Amino acid sequence: MSDLTLILLAAGASSRFGSEVKKQWIRIGDIPLWQFVTNRFTDDPLFADIVIAAHPEEADYMRQHGDYHIVVGGNSRQASLKAALEAVKTPYVMVSDVARGCIDMALVERLTAAREKADCIVPVLKIHDTVVHDGETVDRDALLRIQTPQLSRTAVLKKALETQTEYTDDSSAVVAAGGTRFFVPGDEKARKLTTLSDLAALECLQPPAPITLVGNGFDVHAFDTKGSMVLCGVPIEHPVGFKAHSDGDVAIHALIDALLGAAGMDDIGTLFPDSNDAYRGIDSTLLLERTCRRLRQYGFEPVNADITIAAQAPKLAKYKAAMRQTIARVAGLPPIRVNVKATTTERLGFVGREEGVAVLASATLKYMDWTQL
Repeated sequence: MSDLTLILLAAGASSRFGSEVKKQWIRIGDIPLWQFVTNRFTDDPLFADIVIAAHPEEADYMRQHGDYHIVVGGNSRQASLKAALEAVKTPYVMVSDVARGCIDMALVERLTAAREKADCIVPVLKIHDTVVHDGETVDRDALLRIQTPQLSRTAVLKKALETQTEYTDDSSAVVAAGGTRFFVPGDEKARKLTTLSDLAALECLQPPAPITLVGNGFDVHAFDTKGSMVLCGVPIEHPVGFKAHSDGDVAIHALIDALLGAAGMDDIGTLFPDSNDAYRGIDSTLLLERTCRRLRQYGFEPVNADITIAAQAPKLAKYKAAMRQTIARVAGLPPIRVNVKATTTERLGFVGREEGVAVLASATLKYMDWTQL
């Protein structure tokens, strides 16, 4: 049994990346970066376990990607690391960032081979350019670039992180707590993905797969005896509105389900539960906007939407153009990629009895092409 656990940190906000998509969610072929990096180590007997620290809003969705050991991270690298360490049962732990997508196994072997030499084993690179600090030239031979992964004694690292001081790497915390550090040669290929410009240097990352993902959504709402009616974000002239927790825009609700379905992201009730008073009476265009923003953060791009509204009453022909324009604007699509159809049920069923409205929606997504960002 291995005495080493690998921790992969994937809980960051990706604030420096410079794109709508978070870097841990850019697609490498058909999978997100965090999964690509994890899979590179999954079958290696070197690790007893691989623990992935996820952003609190992303942990459940990450679990849908397979049988991975996901823990909820914190609001900083250090907080996420401490949360992941709680799941570590081995005497040694190796910590890396999923942003380092092209780590070579030779680097991992250098770290493990030196594990007895100090409390924390660290890969480093030398500085080859002249360095100036506050107007003074600095001896570049005295400077080192610290990389991850880093291998530590688990108990020592846990103890070192019992502090309010924030450290940007494990070894700095270990040394500050009185532990020892040993350097091994790093690897230029283990470059960290921080900004969009770094992508060009990470040669192991393949572009996203050119596939289309399809989702369907269906929703119904009964008429209420009061209120106003909104469909596809457009006010409709009708004596009553819908019974609903939000504004009752059944068309947008069906479309949100279609978009979430294409992404494998559950449904509208999970994302915006009607048990949450924050969504009581909310404008459903805001829900659609938040859904599309989340999809883009997770590396998806909406392609088109097709909505069929079944209503015996009211008549909707005069509203369809405005509906198309509204959905297109909110979802960030050209109007031609949004289609809205209205039909009746020939007076059959609850729709035909004018008791409510039913909507069927379809939507397609593609992976955001980060090679073009």
